[in-house]
Amino acid sequence: MRLSPHEQGTDHAERATRGTEEDHVRTRWREGPRSITLLRHAESAGNVADAAAHRREAEALDLDLRDADVPLSDTGREQAAAVRRWLADGQGAFPPDAVISSPYRRAADTARIACAGLSLEIDQDERLRERDLGVFDGLTGHGIRARYPAEAERRSRVGKFYYQPPSGESWVDVVLRVRSLLRDLEQLDGAHVWLVTHQAVIMAHRFVLEDLDERGVLALNRENPLPNVSMTVYERSDDRMVLRAWADTSAVEQTDADVTHEPGKLDDEHA
Repeated sequence: MRLSPHEQGTDHAERATRGTEEDHVRTRWREGPRSITLLRHAESAGNVADAAAHRREAEALDLDLRDADVPLSDTGREQAAAVRRWLADGQGAFPPDAVISSPYRRAADTARIACAGLSLEIDQDERLRERDLGVFDGLTGHGIRARYPAEAERRSRVGKFYYQPPSGESWVDVVLRVRSLLRDLEQLDGAHVWLVTHQAVIMAHRFVLEDLDERGVLALNRENPLPNVSMTVYERSDDRMVLRAWADTSAVEQTDADVTHEPGKLDDEHA
C-alpha cells in the first residue's frame, strides 16, 4: 500500500492527537539530518512462517531460530533488490548519505542488498532491533491466549502500549531507545539518513517525531498496515521533522516482486 505523502500521515496524526500536544516533550531539531527514511525490512522467513501459522490456527510458528537470526525469504531478497534498482535509477527524493541498520539478520541483509553499489558503509545500531516479545516470541495470538491466559488478560487490562510481556519489552521501552537514537542522529547535520529496521520501531519513530499520544499511535498501527520494504520519510523543516511519505512501496511496485503484508494479529506476536 502506498499513501500520499503529507495528507495521509500528519493530518491523521493531528486529528488523533493535537490538543494533547502540551502534554508531550516536543522533539526540536535545531540541527541534525536533512531527512530520515525508515525502511522496513523485506519479507522474512518469520513473516512467511507467521502467515502459515495463522492459516493453520496454530499456537506457534514452525521456525526454530532466534529472532535475531531469521533470514529473508526468496521474495524478501527480490524486494530488497527492487529498492537497490530504485536507488540506482535515482528515483528517491532523498538518496542516503548514511545508512544505519538493525543488527537483526533480516534487516541487515535488507540494507546490504538495497544499498549495494552505493559505496556506503552500513552501520548497525542495536537500538533499531525488533521489539523483544520475551516468552511470547514465536507464538500467535491463539498461542498466547492458550499458554498464558493470565498474561493475555493483563495485557487487555493494561493496554498494549504499556504492557510488557514476561522477559520482553513494551512499546514504551522501544520509544525510549528511539529517543536515544534520534538524539545521536543530531551529529549527522544536513545528511540524508536511512534507518533499516522493524515495524514496531518505525511506529515508535512516528510516536516521537509527530508528538503522538497512546491512542493516536495505536490507531495508526491498527488502520495503516506497514508492508515489507515500505518507506516512511521525514524531512526537516525549521525545528521539526515533517512526514513526507508513509508505507510507500513504489520501489517494489515498479518490479515483478510482490508487495507483502503480515496477517492481522495481536501486537504481541512474532513480527
